[in-house]
Amino acid sequence: MQSVSHFLSRGAFTANAGFPISFQKRNGGSVLFIPLALGADWLRGRTTITITPHWNGYSTAGMITYPMMSRCIMAIQCKPHVALLLLGALALPPHLFSQTISDSIKYRLPVVTTIGTRISEPWLEVPLALTVLPKSSLALTKGYGLDEALAGVPGVLVLSRFGNQDVRITIRGFGARGAGERSNSGTSRGIRLLSDGFPETEPDGRTAFDLVDLAGAGSIEIVRSNASSLWGNAAGGVVNIRSNTNFENPFARYSSAFGSYGFHKEMLQAGAHVGTGKLAVSLSNTNADGWRWHSRSSITLLNMALLSQIGQETTLGVYLSGASNLFRIPGPLTQSQYDVNEQQADSLYIKRDERRFNRLGRIGVTFSHGIGDAHTFSASAFMNPKYLQRSERNTFRDFTRYHLGGNFTYQNKSSLNPEVNNILLVGMDEAYQDGAILFYALTANGGRGSTLTENKREGANNFGLFVQDEVMVGERWSVLVGGRYDDITYYGRSFVKPWLNDARSFRHFTPKAGVTYRPTSTRSFYANIGGGIEVPAGNETDPVPPDTIHALNLLLDPITSTTIEVGTKQLMQLGAGAWGGTVVYDVALYWLEVSNDIVPYRNGRFYFTAGKTRRMGAEFGAKVQLVNGLSLEGALTVSDNKYLEYKVDSVYYNENKAKIFADYKDNEVAGIPGAFYSAALKFASPSAKGFYARISAQGTGAYFVDDPNLVEVPSWLSMNAMIGLDQLHLGKGPFTVSGFLAVQNVLNTKYVGSAWINPDLNAQGKPMYIEPGLPRNLVVSFTLGAEL
Repeated sequence: MQSVSHFLSRGAFTANAGFPISFQKRNGGSVLFIPLALGADWLRGRTTITITPHWNGYSTAGMITYPMMSRCIMAIQCKPHVALLLLGALALPPHLFSQTISDSIKYRLPVVTTIGTRISEPWLEVPLALTVLPKSSLALTKGYGLDEALAGVPGVLVLSRFGNQDVRITIRGFGARGAGERSNSGTSRGIRLLSDGFPETEPDGRTAFDLVDLAGAGSIEIVRSNASSLWGNAAGGVVNIRSNTNFENPFARYSSAFGSYGFHKEMLQAGAHVGTGKLAVSLSNTNADGWRWHSRSSITLLNMALLSQIGQETTLGVYLSGASNLFRIPGPLTQSQYDVNEQQADSLYIKRDERRFNRLGRIGVTFSHGIGDAHTFSASAFMNPKYLQRSERNTFRDFTRYHLGGNFTYQNKSSLNPEVNNILLVGMDEAYQDGAILFYALTANGGRGSTLTENKREGANNFGLFVQDEVMVGERWSVLVGGRYDDITYYGRSFVKPWLNDARSFRHFTPKAGVTYRPTSTRSFYANIGGGIEVPAGNETDPVPPDTIHALNLLLDPITSTTIEVGTKQLMQLGAGAWGGTVVYDVALYWLEVSNDIVPYRNGRFYFTAGKTRRMGAEFGAKVQLVNGLSLEGALTVSDNKYLEYKVDSVYYNENKAKIFADYKDNEVAGIPGAFYSAALKFASPSAKGFYARISAQGTGAYFVDDPNLVEVPSWLSMNAMIGLDQLHLGKGPFTVSGFLAVQNVLNTKYVGSAWINPDLNAQGKPMYIEPGLPRNLVVSFTLGAEL
């Protein structure tokens, strides 16, 4: 067994292996920069590394040894709380070891991730398309919606509906579907959204964004591949937002931001050591008048995360979130309305004061305990009460819901011989949501009337069992196989019409297999094949007319899919000197076929699962980081998306048209552009004391919004610019200032920012589908911080 002792002296480390090492402060934390080869054997489980740090006379708080097969970021806490981040997983070529750190690029790779395989392992070894966004990239946004945060992720298209947190998110086409008023605002579907591993996505697959706190996030992990074999109802992938608990020293920050159209955000953040743990708190309040009429919004968010090492092998996490979110909905426009005045709102939406007022909270607990080197048990539990009010489709609705659940996993690590290691994972997920919905008549001014028109219960349960086994052969090969069984059950009960009481279950087993090959320690190739499951959402389960005795559609089946994916990931070292640096890129090619795709009838009043689609595409993402402070990043997605089978029975529109079908075979899938892209150029010179400048661009190709392919959204391109300061120290004290001035849509381009899919028609027979993109707008942000 090897051991490596590191000694700190005036900010510099040395290692007995003779590697050059530096210790520097970055973004409020301390980071150990070492040649990446030093930790490669540890991350691959081939050795044990013992670190005994010393800090200018302070004794260490203890010595931590990370045993064989440990696959997590190496961090040691010592007085005064020095966090040593070992950037291991990827080895630089041997001839680079003689370089000094000043000649080498200090680029933080997303080395370790847990979301792709539900075990901690290096980014290169995961046989999936996977992106990890660090906190530094999130600081370049106003922190209101996921559209800014995920703009540079290939394969992921996030479009803001009218400038606040309500977005339309699609991954490889999943999440794109919609039908009229019933499924085109307020929620997304097909993609699983998590916060610290707790589901924002409800058991039926719908996701609201009320508790999404980008201001307090430490990182975002995005699985772009089919994730149902581990996460269940997540055919489109997974987005996991992690709290900012990865800090070294206690800190406090106050931020204020102002912008066009009444945008105003105030935020407090703090981090503290509590015993052996770290407590992170974020409180924010965001208000906006909105650019369009009837689009005012206001949200207050509180997030607290306490992560504590309560024993050498035991970790406890406690998480608390709460939100009050009120936003009004301007509704879609016709083409003629958009041409005349894109700021206007739909007159009916104004009359009904269409809005959502969501108040909700969540408390969650995580627990992990290891027994020796081989066994790890993990569990979590959460409770998420909700009180939701909305004016919607000419009714006022009161929702009282509770969403609760948890999971349990067991992980076993073993070695068959020195060259063959194995990780077995088995687990269970359970999530249940239930509650009452009261329907009232709407008053003339959009308020709640006194007449109760419906009182019903709407519940859903999502239970899943999964198993996964990964075999690693030497340093080059790893093979992963697994599968998951899901049972998703809907419950419906009417207290006004009790004969409509009903229940319906969707059951499915989803397999997955993947392989990774690493020809060098800085490059990998992977391939995988897997299935996906997505059930019709709760508002897509209404019975087919003339059925008046069931609350749930008996003719629906699970939406299933098969994905084949190949890809490569690589870190390349550029030359030395001012133009030296690194290039990190990933490329993914995919082919997927969806069976039992959902087919909307009569503007989404009911559905059949009778369609079949094929989607295939290529994704490319890269970042070039140079020593001189220049960085360039970009993402490109191109795809071909077709309906293979899609027939609409005309009898449900006109009883005289029995056995007459509208056939949309070979049409393009609605809501998915054939291409979308982003690019950004940033300059942040190390000698400029935190100053940076950034320009970026984002755009999409044209796409159809309806299944018959009659209505098309044109392509668009938007440019943005930003200048700012990043943690400029005020004298020799603990205080820093940060801030930026951002101009979005610099060229004031008029474009369709988002669109309703399969839109309703107005009285003149014109489709109402356009949600205009914001014109040129400004955001000014200021942050005062202190590291205590």
